[in-house]
Amino acid sequence: MTGLVTKTIMMSPADVETFVKAASKCDFDIDISNHSYVVDAKSIVGVFGLDFAKPLYVKYDGYNSEFEALLRSLACAC
Repeated sequence: MTGLVTKTIMMSPADVETFVKAASKCDFDIDISNHSYVVDAKSIVGVFGLDFAKPLYVKYDGYNSEFEALLRSLACAC
C-alpha cells in the first residue's frame, strides 16, 4: 500500500493494549488523533490520553496484515 492512509475507528480503553501491540509490530509510523490531539499509536500512555467517546483517526503509510485486520474490527461508519 502506498500513500498516506486515514481510517476512522471507535475504540474503548479495553482495546488500547491490543491496538498498541499491533501498531508496535509495524515498521512504519502510525499516528492516532481526535483532530485536536495527535499521538504516536505505539505509545500506550499517549493513546490512553485520547477521548474514547468520539471517533479516532489513524494515519499511516505502510501495510501490515495484522494491523489492517484490527482496524477493520474497530472500523467506524461515523
